[in-house]
Amino acid sequence: MYLLFDIGGTKMRIALSADLKKIGALEVIPTPENFQDGIAVLKKAVLKAVSGKKIKAICGGVAGPLDKNKEKLVNAPNLRKWINGPLKKELEKVFDAPVYLENDANLAGLGEAVFGAGKNKDIVVYMTISTGVGGTRIVGGKIDKNVMGFEPGHQIIPCCNENGKIMSLENCVSGVAFKKRYQKEPYEILDKEIWDKTAESLAYGLNNTIVHWSPDIIVLGGSMMKKIGISIPRAVFYLKNINKIFLKIPPIKKAVLKDSGGIYGAMALLRGINKT
Repeated sequence: MYLLFDIGGTKMRIALSADLKKIGALEVIPTPENFQDGIAVLKKAVLKAVSGKKIKAICGGVAGPLDKNKEKLVNAPNLRKWINGPLKKELEKVFDAPVYLENDANLAGLGEAVFGAGKNKDIVVYMTISTGVGGTRIVGGKIDKNVMGFEPGHQIIPCCNENGKIMSLENCVSGVAFKKRYQKEPYEILDKEIWDKTAESLAYGLNNTIVHWSPDIIVLGGSMMKKIGISIPRAVFYLKNINKIFLKIPPIKKAVLKDSGGIYGAMALLRGINKT
């Protein structure tokens, strides 16, 4: 039995796989604010699900950059009380199994590249526009090499500012930014002009990502990309006007694995580890 998980800023997702070919039922739990509470909740949910079966290995994503050894979060705007919590060591102690941690966007991107909208594409860029904004570059079905991780949400977007303050892409288009700016949940905002302006801001981020990473395809996921949310066609419209260097922009597709992308990415990563 293999344990797969995805810890986001607002929700934790947990699933089991018997053979790394299929994924069992997905359980969704609110993410506790504190690290130790999170470990306790995760332990309770998993022990109930496995029903006494032995866990062979664990793989999961967390929302933020990890330390060099991939054992703990070193920064996490939406999981501040998880920073420096010994996540890998705690999980290994609780479940007596090897643990592999990755940034949540890396795993969601890997899932989309191997099983989803980016399948059969060599260079896949995945961006999640959700509570925060994350992203990754997948090359040949593997997370691209990096030193400190990928954080496209923290690129600066000059066109987006408040009171003259230049802001990051995450400050412009994320769920947290919307709640702070409009004092509402994003899905409660029905003003088309607001969403259109947000699509334009996203287009600047997509342009920067394309000129830096030169992908075959960009896959967009996350709660801000739902029906009430950012329109991909409108973002592409603005992107075509912003891009001045390439004759053709890569396809911009919506993620198809939805909230399970990180779980599928964890399964793909464990598959690769088992082959080595």
